[in-house]
Amino acid sequence: MADKFVVRQKKPDKKEDKSVVMTLRIDRELQEEFDALAAKSDRSRNELMCMALRYALDHLEFIPEAGE
Repeated sequence: MADKFVVRQKKPDKKEDKSVVMTLRIDRELQEEFDALAAKSDRSRNELMCMALRYALDHLEFIPEAGE
């Protein structure tokens, strides 16, 4: 994989202006990995998951089915 998902330790006082509440089911193993990364990076699990989702969207290539 060429592009890495890079996480650095959080710097204080960076606040998001807009957010919504959303429920998401994930595998326990994935949750544990986010928890471990949160502990190492001083970021919340929520913040890391939002970063990962943004990264996924920014690097997404959508290929529609033939005929669409």
